[in-house]
Amino acid sequence: MSNLFEGDNFHQNESIKESSNYLRGTILEGLADEVTGAISADDTQLTKFHGTYMQDDRDVRAERRRKKLEKAFSFMIRVRVPGGLCTPKQWLEMDRLANDYANGTLKLTTRQAFQFHGVIKSVLKRTMKEINDSLLDTIAACGDVNRNVMCNPNPYESKHHEVVQDMAQKISDHLTPATRAYHEIWLDGEKVADSEEEVEPIYGKTYLPRKFKIVVAVPPMNDVDIYAHCLGFIAIVEDDKVVGYNVTVGGGMGMTHGKEDTFPRLAEVMGFCTPEQAVDVAEKVVLVQRDYGDRSNRAHARLKYTIDDRGLDWFRGEVEKRLGYSLEEARPFKFTGTGDRYGWCEGSDGNFHYGLYVENGRVKDVPGVRMMTGLRKIAEVHDGDFRLTANQNLVIGSVKPENKEKIEALLEEYGISNDRIRTGLRYNSMACVALPTCGLALAESERYLPELVGNLEQIIEANGLRNEDIKIRMTGCPNGCGRPYLGEIGFVGRGPGVYNIYLGAGFDGARLNKLYRRDVPEANLVKVISPIIEAYAKDREEGEHFGDFTIRNGYVNETTKGSEFHNDLPEKVDSESF
Repeated sequence: MSNLFEGDNFHQNESIKESSNYLRGTILEGLADEVTGAISADDTQLTKFHGTYMQDDRDVRAERRRKKLEKAFSFMIRVRVPGGLCTPKQWLEMDRLANDYANGTLKLTTRQAFQFHGVIKSVLKRTMKEINDSLLDTIAACGDVNRNVMCNPNPYESKHHEVVQDMAQKISDHLTPATRAYHEIWLDGEKVADSEEEVEPIYGKTYLPRKFKIVVAVPPMNDVDIYAHCLGFIAIVEDDKVVGYNVTVGGGMGMTHGKEDTFPRLAEVMGFCTPEQAVDVAEKVVLVQRDYGDRSNRAHARLKYTIDDRGLDWFRGEVEKRLGYSLEEARPFKFTGTGDRYGWCEGSDGNFHYGLYVENGRVKDVPGVRMMTGLRKIAEVHDGDFRLTANQNLVIGSVKPENKEKIEALLEEYGISNDRIRTGLRYNSMACVALPTCGLALAESERYLPELVGNLEQIIEANGLRNEDIKIRMTGCPNGCGRPYLGEIGFVGRGPGVYNIYLGAGFDGARLNKLYRRDVPEANLVKVISPIIEAYAKDREEGEHFGDFTIRNGYVNETTKGSEFHNDLPEKVDSESF
């Protein structure tokens, strides 16, 4: 491993990682400290690699400050689920842990993982151990490493899904950190003897410059948003067989308001590899980013900037140098959309799969929609699988024909069938968590988007667009956890109750959106969007998606390159003009 930065101009996180003794730090001592509900700042960085973030409830910050109390600290735990595939037994365990140790809800993430919120420090270790007892884990669910490997659920082509799911699992296993720190801290594993030299064969002592994300897609579905990720594998099916993968590199969503040298970027197709080469290719791409990624400026540390700075040809050359062979040229493919398939479909093996809409991925009981209880009852009788989707939804998978009626009855009994969803707009809506737990959030997202969609639905239905799929996404800050820059309509928080509006992303995920209006107060969002929806209903061409319409009619310019994301921006508009 080479270090390509001269001098001491490293971000402080690099020294935290290097001196952590392979992610141990003083985490054990911090967990034992009963005086505070928090852990140290350095350990807060290290616990991310173990799959947990320290957070606090921002709704009660001011009140606790007035009372001179410590912040209401708790921990978010993220559970890796490679490819989003889990058993009914594992689902029941996640349900139990959410109610025993967390806030009574279960979050399905945009990366096909489970999240628990509100876990206090005194039960953190117990919760982590019981997650492992369920044969799932949290290691590398966060931090400067490869995170949960995503895979297209693709239930209607079961044979191909089995192949790509297996490949996703192999990549996940291969790129999991080798340190024993996770087992020592959370599972009371045997400590490495002082005389032993521990080694991270892929990551080294300082791991990666920033987080790294890998996905696998099976055309024509791009439900994993492959262009938003560092590394992607597009399954190429010929003669009803997965013959290999087109390899994409350099995608990423995050940016910073006011800093035009930060931008979302779409991944590019680098070449083609065989199934036997895929894990090797994944490793070598990670190694190049390990050695060349920016370790001085974390805002410039993702793979997308490494490739944007040096070029795809250079990057491919470095990867092939490490591989010892050349990638083949990419093969033809086509994506048609990034949404999920809802309702029942029959797989190639004769079993059935039900795509269930889960609003913003939050599994909980509310009046009339007892999602948590209903899915618990289904898991108790289901002998197939559950598949978390990249759009925060759920596939109740591999339902035998004789059990289909039983599952249908439970969906209806607990009010969670898709019959409750009115429009294609809501089916294609997605939000990050944001307030009150995310420390980066500038505005509401998960708690507000359902209300905003409800208001927009009135315009949608009045204009005969109930069944039109329009992709709408919201985040509470510009970091892009909900992939807002791939929304045909995107809302990104600027401050309390204030959002930037973006338009024009491609429905297939292959085009970024563009800033249309900045600093729009919450009360005016519907006023800004409504005339565009009305124009779309009146003037769209046959089969034309909303994002394509906004570009054809000049609301925003087409954007496929991240470096052009901040070009042609609108002037700031006085909110009173809306």
